[in-house]
Amino acid sequence: MLNRQAETFIGCERAYDEADTVMFGAPFDATTSYRPGARFGPKAIRSESYGIETYSPYQDKDMAETAVFDAGDMALCIGDAKTALEQIEAFASEIVTDNKRPVMLGGEHLVTLGVVRALVKKYPDLHIVHFDAHADLRDDYLGANLSHAAVIRRVWELVGDEKIYQFGIRSGDKSEFDWGRTHVFTCRFTLDKLEEVIKKLADRPVYFTLDLDVLDPSALPGTGTPEAGGVSFLALLEAIGLLSKLNVVGFDMVELAPNLDMSGVSTAVACKLLRECLLAL
Repeated sequence: MLNRQAETFIGCERAYDEADTVMFGAPFDATTSYRPGARFGPKAIRSESYGIETYSPYQDKDMAETAVFDAGDMALCIGDAKTALEQIEAFASEIVTDNKRPVMLGGEHLVTLGVVRALVKKYPDLHIVHFDAHADLRDDYLGANLSHAAVIRRVWELVGDEKIYQFGIRSGDKSEFDWGRTHVFTCRFTLDKLEEVIKKLADRPVYFTLDLDVLDPSALPGTGTPEAGGVSFLALLEAIGLLSKLNVVGFDMVELAPNLDMSGVSTAVACKLLRECLLAL
């Protein structure tokens, strides 16, 4: 059993035994290809969450009514992606074995692979809903196959064809898009086709991975690889509400780099999105 942390995300104060959801941070950004800093995201989100309310006027729900345990940040091997992923997988496996839902705060997007490895053992029919500016479908990036630019390709190796649904994608190598056409579902630029995908997935187990750079940089500049032309905060909020219709067995929110936005706005946006995710999913 894990012990409660001194600093938690606002409203996530249940004891481990009482919780149905366990949140933890994966402060890892060793494969970042542009601007580093995502390792500081989980701590910043916890600290700044006390600038928002536990109550959501969007959903008329309150974090005080949830059963979320905040396990704090993992102590990861920052310089070794393989070891860090093994640590994340082991940690997430403990949560899944206890029949609780893992929620991970990144960190760069590669950390998603560790949790998916844990979940696919329990849910062989696991499907992935992926919000991102980037396809992340490279077989490798500069020779490294464990990279934030290749994470969804590594996930595909675990779940297979017709199991991954991408939204908001507006950047990637041509080879990624060519390969993706026959292996994954991709909605470019927007979240518009989400409702039809939700109908298709029905009660199947779903892992939701939210890369914050799916947002337009005008809404969230504090991320390692910002891409113009992203979705709005309200559009993303609406999509999160739609995802509440799915059987979401785990989710993550990654790629906040608070050091890249000294105004603090990016962290405030991430805090509000996390609150809405926890309440909706």
